[in-house]
Amino acid sequence: MNKKTVRDVDLKGKRVLMRADFNVPIKDGVISDDKRIKATLPTIKYILEQGAALVLMSHLGRPAGTGYEAEFSLKPVADRLAELLGKPVKFAPDCIGPEVEAMAAALQPGEVMLLENVRFYKAETKNDPKISEQLAKLGDIFVMDAFGTAHRAQSSTEGVAHYLPAVAGFLMEKEVEFLSKATENVERPYVVILGGAKVSDKIAVIQNMLKLADKVLIGGGMANTFFKAQGLEMGDSLVENEVLDTAKELLAAGGDKLVLPVDAVVANAFDNEAERKVVRVDAVEPGWRILDIGPETIAKYAEILKTAKTVAWNGPMGVFEMPNFAEGTFAIARILAELDAVTVIGGGDSASAVKKAGVADKMSHVSTGGGASLEFLEGKVLPGVAALADK
Repeated sequence: MNKKTVRDVDLKGKRVLMRADFNVPIKDGVISDDKRIKATLPTIKYILEQGAALVLMSHLGRPAGTGYEAEFSLKPVADRLAELLGKPVKFAPDCIGPEVEAMAAALQPGEVMLLENVRFYKAETKNDPKISEQLAKLGDIFVMDAFGTAHRAQSSTEGVAHYLPAVAGFLMEKEVEFLSKATENVERPYVVILGGAKVSDKIAVIQNMLKLADKVLIGGGMANTFFKAQGLEMGDSLVENEVLDTAKELLAAGGDKLVLPVDAVVANAFDNEAERKVVRVDAVEPGWRILDIGPETIAKYAEILKTAKTVAWNGPMGVFEMPNFAEGTFAIARILAELDAVTVIGGGDSASAVKKAGVADKMSHVSTGGGASLEFLEGKVLPGVAALADK
């Protein structure tokens, strides 16, 4: 990565302002999944070991942006972080203002403070320089370690970097390093697997990957739109009629590089308990819908994948939340786990799928950012990365 990281700056005696991604699921004050908090621990511990004081900031959920809302408070995160670090974590009642500035100024080397949710201010998401400037008063150096928000130019992710020396944390560095393996000087054969419900969400990434990859394997609901574009009947399957012309263009541009399923698991209702059967993709009857790729497709994709040296995967192969329509997704996850290749998994549903399949630890990299990893694979420059100091 050609950006400076925390290793490239002297932190001793400094106050570090770090943007983390603590957007974790909380219900009634209880955190149900703390993996995002744990993912930032290496950077946090390194900063403290270097003799710096640390001010942490993050968003949580989507508050209205008109002030404090109890259900979106980061207080439970401060408590959990204190448990994980084995030391107290001070909690600021706000993220900007004189009281918070005084609390930050009083921090001693080795001490940690978490700010309240930055999204209690609507202007934060609009990258308002007034907010960026006030946040910058809380530190001497800015560390960006929230890859999950790096695709959004906001005060706490990009704006603050205009007022302080800005470097990447370890999580950010790892994300960029592995996603770069899927976009620059890629080791070939390079196979990209794209799934999920909608073609419209993935048009840019398909276009970019048709240039970069050797094969692009399609699954999930988005395959139905390609089938309809080929003139096939899709019954009650999810189809995006408004992008059929785009799908036709992608099919023409892709040629034999763009690979579609040959069979599918269909059901007579969108329900795990619905009647189901395996059919060829050109034999979907009225009243039936495609909910997963079929066994022949799994075998076909396995054959293509076994020679791959680099694989990027974004989006499930079917409605994997329903056990009866999860086999396609889990089969792909198990195939990737056995490969002698660099395997990069986009965040979101794909990350959930490899975890559910029990093979997350067999992947080279599972991204923490769904939207951010997708934009990276589209070839876009992420504002939260671009704002960091060059090496």
